[in-house]
Amino acid sequence: MVKHQPLQVYEKQLFVSFVTGIYGCRWKRYQRSQEDSSRWECTWFIILCSSFLLVLFWAYFWLVAQNDFNEFNWSVYNRSGAWSDETIPILAPTTVGFSYITFLMILALFHISLGQQLNLYWVHKIGVLATLFTTISGVVSVDDIWGDEWDILLVSLQSTAPFLHIGALATVTAISWLVAGYVVRRERSNFQVMVLLIYAIILLAVYLAPLTFSCPCIMDRHTLRPRPDIIGRRGAPMLAPENTILSFNRALQNGASSLEADVSISVDGVPFLMRDRTLRRTTDVGKVFPARQYEDASFFNWTEIRSLNAGQWFLKSDPYWTAETLTARDRIRIANQTVCSLVEMLRLAARANSSALLDIHRPLPEHPRHRSWFMDTLWAVQKAGISPKRVTWTPDTDRGRVRGLPQSANEKLSLEEIRQRGITSLTLHYSKASHRDIQEYLANNVSVTVYAVNAPWLYSVLWCSGVPSVSSDAPQVLRKVPYPIWLMSRSAYRFIWITSDLVSIALVIGIFCFQNYHMIRWRMSGMQNYNPEQIVLSAVANRSNRDVNIMKEKLIFSELNNGLSSTEDISLFPENGYAIYSHGSLSD
Repeated sequence: MVKHQPLQVYEKQLFVSFVTGIYGCRWKRYQRSQEDSSRWECTWFIILCSSFLLVLFWAYFWLVAQNDFNEFNWSVYNRSGAWSDETIPILAPTTVGFSYITFLMILALFHISLGQQLNLYWVHKIGVLATLFTTISGVVSVDDIWGDEWDILLVSLQSTAPFLHIGALATVTAISWLVAGYVVRRERSNFQVMVLLIYAIILLAVYLAPLTFSCPCIMDRHTLRPRPDIIGRRGAPMLAPENTILSFNRALQNGASSLEADVSISVDGVPFLMRDRTLRRTTDVGKVFPARQYEDASFFNWTEIRSLNAGQWFLKSDPYWTAETLTARDRIRIANQTVCSLVEMLRLAARANSSALLDIHRPLPEHPRHRSWFMDTLWAVQKAGISPKRVTWTPDTDRGRVRGLPQSANEKLSLEEIRQRGITSLTLHYSKASHRDIQEYLANNVSVTVYAVNAPWLYSVLWCSGVPSVSSDAPQVLRKVPYPIWLMSRSAYRFIWITSDLVSIALVIGIFCFQNYHMIRWRMSGMQNYNPEQIVLSAVANRSNRDVNIMKEKLIFSELNNGLSSTEDISLFPENGYAIYSHGSLSD
């Protein structure tokens, strides 16, 4: 006679409860299951993975696009007519959405590793769809408003590709644990073979990805060119209102070797500095001349322009989030700024022994100075007393009429076109200046100035590419970059690349062997040391709890019949129940 004393003892599974509770609102043990996830839940997992990849791409885009945040705000202003920092309504939801989706993704991977059934809670499903559709709408909107900015993704890879490769390598290596668990512990099927094949292809692609990298900073240190000169683009607009005399002073104080300005011609022939076509954004024209606030700035005379305040808007809108760092004295000076004339800026450059880059806005055909604008500009250069050789003129469309001033083309040209025009310098956007093009221009004695360079990583990439000068809205930031952020020889990078690949290969093989360990041991030792119930019990992780319990009862009696002592206890720990059976002595 066998005396049974069934005791229901449950081991606390806090981590499993946390994972399944947050992901699927299944806090109780009886709510969980280790059966295969349904196709519907697998579909939601695919949607979650797709959302994660899209949000990851979106977050990376805005991370590298910080270089051009002001350009984005300006693009939105040109469409809406209202100036505000439009990046905040984008960055805040992006940060929240990325954190939320990443957290759910981690929980889903824990479900898979723990063998728990995927069952995403309906609230999370709504959250995933909301994040997905919001991100898609954001991508479409940016493509419409700021489509050219997508080029920064390829440019950024010149700096981040080696580090992204290490991150991708670590990720695919870690995923091998899940892939091995799925392939090894289940019955063979065509779907398992497909999963294994896809994983192998992805793994191989990550291993060989560095063959496609083009990183200028992977070079020998002795071939690094001198530090690029910094041109204050509209002065230092993060520290003072753009295109004002205070802004240009701040640029020179922060190490700028040249000054760049946007030049317009007033109705009475005075060149002045203004980026926008109207005066609305950077002056108080709406207060002084409310009826003319939408009028082209060049149709005002100099007296009217000079009467406008060009500094209060900076303190009010705080376009770069720097107003709070200003001292009381700086605030007073900024609040009293007026529109700067070209003569004032060139005189400042002459006193500082600096040079100037002028971006001329040609007047409209109906403007009184439409035919004489270049003479007005030349007059201002002569009046300022600066050497004409230190003033570069762009664009070069009127080169035949303008003599004595160096001119720079603001478009990418072939070497043949450069020779035909007699140009010695180019002013290009960073997305148009590839490493190969820069090397070709420099080899043919063509100087290249790249704009707009505000981020240290971009400055470092262009430095490694050999660019002689960059135009920046943030000279105070770039002056703190005395050396490229990272610089590595080709042999050193090859060593890191090959070593990391070999380590990954070893880890993947080790993980597959470890996951297959019990199967390998069973094949080597044979079946003689196992009774049928033990073998079946170890192979039915996905069977229903009722079947598992029946097999465990069979195992108990099998062990008793094989001669267990009367005082020996048998404890079984089912994955969900943790039922412990205590056996008394055997009696007749």
